[in-house]
Formats: sequence, C-alpha cells, structure tokens
Amino acid sequence: MDSASTGTGRLQVSVLLPGVIKPASGAAVRVTAADDEKNVIEQMITDQSGQTPVLNLPAPPTDYSMYPGGPRPFSTYDVYIDTAEYQPTVIKGVQIFPNTTALQNVELTQKTYAGQPPRQITVDYPTLYGDYPPKIPEEMVKPLPPPESGFVLLPEPVIPEFIIVHDGHPNNAAAPNYTVPFIDYIKNVTSSEIYATWPENTIRANVLAIISFTLNRVFTEWYRSRGFHFTITSSTAVDQKFIYGRNIFEEISVIVDAVFNTYITMPNIRQPLLAQYCDGRRVTCPGWMSQWGSKDLGVRGYNTIDILRRFYGPQIHLEQAEQVQGIPTSWPGNVLQVGSSGPDVRAIQERLNGISNNFPAINRVRADGVYGEQTRESVETFQRVFHLPATGIVDFATWFKITRIYVGVTRMAELT
Repeated sequence: MDSASTGTGRLQVSVLLPGVIKPASGAAVRVTAADDEKNVIEQMITDQSGQTPVLNLPAPPTDYSMYPGGPRPFSTYDVYIDTAEYQPTVIKGVQIFPNTTALQNVELTQKTYAGQPPRQITVDYPTLYGDYPPKIPEEMVKPLPPPESGFVLLPEPVIPEFIIVHDGHPNNAAAPNYTVPFIDYIKNVTSSEIYATWPENTIRANVLAIISFTLNRVFTEWYRSRGFHFTITSSTAVDQKFIYGRNIFEEISVIVDAVFNTYITMPNIRQPLLAQYCDGRRVTCPGWMSQWGSKDLGVRGYNTIDILRRFYGPQIHLEQAEQVQGIPTSWPGNVLQVGSSGPDVRAIQERLNGISNNFPAINRVRADGVYGEQTRESVETFQRVFHLPATGIVDFATWFKITRIYVGVTRMAELT
C-alpha cells in the first residue's frame, strides 16, 4: 500500500480479570502484523485501568469505506495478551479503519496448567465486506404470543440488562450461546454491520434500527415462544451479525451510550419495529433500510429521523423505554455539573467511590451531595477510562454508564 495514500487508525486494548469488572494491570500486550507473529509492531503494558496507550496504526484511505465494491477498507492486526497468572489470549484480525479508534476489550481466562496454549479468538469480516447470507424477509410488526402460550408480555418495551446470543442459525444446536450485556451487544452488531467512518447521523440511524430489531425480538419473545433458550442469533439470514470477541469502535460506542433506550415504532403499536435492513448494493430490499443508502443520505446532510423515514416510511417515530433492567435509579432528567447539589449528586459520588475500589485511577470524593471540582475531576477520569466524551458533566450517557459499572462492580464483590 502506497504510504502517501494510506490513513491512520487508532487501537486501545483494555484487559479485565476473569469474572469481575476489575482491570488487569501489568498485562503484556503485543500487536503484530496479521498472521505474522514475529512481525511485532508494538509491545505495551496495561496501566492501573487495564488499558494500553492508544496506538496509531496504518489503515487504508477513508475513501475505501465510502463506496461499495472497492478494496478492503480496513487493515487487520493480531493482538496477544500475556500475564503470569492467566491463560494467554490472541485476538486475530482486529480491524482498524482510518480516523477511528478501535477498542479491543479482553476478559482473561483462568490458566488450568503450565504452558497452556493461547486461547484464540478470530474476528470475522464485517457484513459489508464479508460474504454472508441475506436476511429472509419478515413482517416488521409481529404477532404477539397468544395468552394460552403462557408468556406474559410487558405493557411497554423494557431495556434488558443482558441478552443471550445464539452464535449461529437457530436450528444449529451445536452453536454456543453467549450472555452479553444489551448495550455491548448493540455496539458489537453495529461495528459488524456498518463502518465507523460513516457520517454520525448515518451511524445513529443504523444504531436505532439495530436497537429496534433487537427489542422486537425481546418484546415479542420471538425465540423463547418457539422453544429456544436464547434471545437472538448471529445469523444474518434471520437476525443481525454478532461477532464474538471482536473490537468495537469508539465512534460507535459513544452514539450507542447516548441512545441505547431509544427505538423506532409506529402509531397504534406497542412493539418496537422489526427494523430490517440490507446493504442496498449486493442485495436490495424495498421498504427496508439500505445501509449504503443511509450513508449516502448522511453525506448529503440528512438528519437521523429523516434518514429513517426515507426507508421505513413517514409514519415512524422514536420512543424511549422508561425502564432499564439492572439500573436502580432512572436518569434524573437534567445534567449534573459543578454547582449542582442534592441526592442525585450524592448517588453519583457514592457510585464513583464504589467503582474506584476496582479502578483506582478514579479518585474517591466526599459524598456530600455537592458537585465541586473534585467530583468533576472524578467524573472526567471515569469518562476517559470508559470511553465517553471527557466533559466532567454527568449527562444521560454518563449517568447510566456510571450506574451500570457500579452495579456490576458491587454485584461481583458480593459474589466473591
């Protein structure tokens, strides 16, 4: 690849200890050329937050990801993680796009014997570049399970804390099931289905379609009502592409954190729309969203809702699920910042202090209900560690992420 025409992408690796939300500091991380273990590009050590420095890596030009059918729009690298106590891990095929930050999260596994070979995770290509079966069309408004089925439908959609992903076609009984936090699932699918180099409004429109599709499967008990013990599959023929262990992209992650409880629906229905989509080039799908078409509209300056209405019709609108499972208190409805005070501030201070037990880079603060400079600094550090815009202000995304991490940290502490 001509160096004059290449781009530069970024990679940060975050390593957690097995079974707990706790960073693995001091882990050795080695980045190599793809399928060339001896061609070491960088060696790094994780810090007290379990993270490596951000590494700049060569990537193809941005134009490759803006038009279908061209050269591969991303470069790939292999990432090796070694520690003294745990099984080594290698992630093969980590994808790097230009002008984006790839986030490779790794949870270590226990070592069962000395000299145990590395656990290997191979990352498949995203759907726009790989070869996957097209989606089999379904009705976008689904029939609900009848009362005699025994399934009790909630009056409104609820954001689940976790979903169970069957990594294959529904009828493939040998495929593994993965229990995945809902938000992490959405980030994984979005990073697998579209390119992080696309316009922000395009990314947001695709995220909302992916959320809506997923929540339709949840709300209608689609698979469980048919005798399966999972929520959704990774088969593109029936659902959306989930790639176990893959890297996500910070540009996508930030958008998902901001809209994870928002879905597409229509008048006079309770359920989220089964918002189907296709690439729009190799496969066309009238009445669905074209992924490449959504990119074109984003480039032309269309906003998110207008992009969605071009594909799903002028009658669709956005709703927000009021209940998020696993979250003890809802978003208070207003940002918390320097000068704020009251019980919501105290709750955030207490949660940050709980998180700091596992993530010592986040300074403990006095839980007095007054949002001062120390609280702002602690929030800003949390935001940097967990890949949110480092504003020092507790907005919707920061409130929920602080609460989610706190719930996870305290739950794991109670189990140990």
